[in-house]
Amino acid sequence: MTQPLQPLAERIDADADTVERELFKLVLTIVELIRQLMERQAFRRIDQGDLTPAQIEELGQALMRLEQAMTSLRERFDLTAADLNIDLGPLGPLLAE
Repeated sequence: MTQPLQPLAERIDADADTVERELFKLVLTIVELIRQLMERQAFRRIDQGDLTPAQIEELGQALMRLEQAMTSLRERFDLTAADLNIDLGPLGPLLAE
């Protein structure tokens, strides 16, 4: 015999602030993952000699600005870099340290 469906509010015990913070945490985790992937790709291109010194400087400045923006956003919601590193169980952490 199945139980009658309960309204969503009765099934999920979360307040708006918690939901907002956790959603923001998930979004920032995805952005941080993409930032790290971009950084690794930039280093590969530098190592391969694909970039001019001016391009390397511009890329470095852009990556530093992005990292500063991420730090600012984490501070806004009182999150640390470790908070964004989702544990994937046997696969290990999502983000590189």
